[in-house]
Amino acid sequence: MKLKERIDQDIKQAMLQKRKDELTALRAIKSLILLAETEKGGGSGLSEETEMKLLTKAAKQRKESAEIYRKEGRDDLAAKEDMELEVISRYLPEQMSEEELSARLDQIISQVNASQPSDMGKVMGRATNELAGKADGKLIASMVREKLKS
Repeated sequence: MKLKERIDQDIKQAMLQKRKDELTALRAIKSLILLAETEKGGGSGLSEETEMKLLTKAAKQRKESAEIYRKEGRDDLAAKEDMELEVISRYLPEQMSEEELSARLDQIISQVNASQPSDMGKVMGRATNELAGKADGKLIASMVREKLKS
């Protein structure tokens, strides 16, 4: 089932069960998808990869916003962002643990024959494509940087 169809079904459920906060988050996700479809020219919809990129970006924005709100002492707004992040996370693939990510990065590094910090671009290009939505980009970059130092 396409993401857009799953969102539509979940919107209906949230409406029936009168879960207003969840409904707001679901509508925001649907809005992102519709916007991306119209930008691309519509037609057959979005690829699964594009959908994951949209959701990953939305999740990252919510996480950063929640952090900023907490620093400013606005726990009410941070809680709202956390709730929206939780809803968005339902549609993202399960995040890799640091051990799994480290092992996968070791494989990628050996596949592209990277051995020094100047090879980071080769590793990051491959890693971001293969691990899109499964791990945070900042974490991937820091781990690759650390692995290529030694």
